[in-house]
Amino acid sequence: ANASHELRSPLTRISMATELMMDSAPEHLRKELKTNIQELDQLIDEILLSSRLEASKETTPEWDNIDLVGLLAEECARVNAELRIELDQESMQAVSALKAEGKLLRRLIRNLLENAQRYGDNKGIEVLLRTEASQLLLEVCDRGAGIPADQCDRVFEPFYRLPGSSETNGGVGLGLSLVKQIAERHSGQIS
Repeated sequence: ANASHELRSPLTRISMATELMMDSAPEHLRKELKTNIQELDQLIDEILLSSRLEASKETTPEWDNIDLVGLLAEECARVNAELRIELDQESMQAVSALKAEGKLLRRLIRNLLENAQRYGDNKGIEVLLRTEASQLLLEVCDRGAGIPADQCDRVFEPFYRLPGSSETNGGVGLGLSLVKQIAERHSGQIS
């Protein structure tokens, strides 16, 4: 966490220097620099969040009343995902005032959707919110190649990426690890 925090200052300086040079740089170089700075910034954010979640395992979360359906609708609209809600009236009322850490829950949903977008071969994303055996289930489905059965649990390990994943896919293997940490912080689980 300390190292990630210390990376912020030089990254900000690099970003500012890059902005000053942008007018004279070729278009492809401007795009490359901007992409690399954004990826580094996101990596620092994810490392900081992961370390905060790890450090706060023993603390009591500060719950907010979250409208889960509204949150899902906003995040699905960002990536043009189809949202289906299959809840009875009682469950619908419960999710309209769900006790959760709002920023973390949004991050969980966003990470799942961005992952589906990244690996879904641009074939659409479906999100389903339903109940099963008195549990609330959120399913994010894409039509990508999928994850080999022997790798399914490993994708939730920090910095793990499937064999053959290239840097062009983006990500560094922290997104699903964060999702797992956030789910567990909310007494949930992911598979």
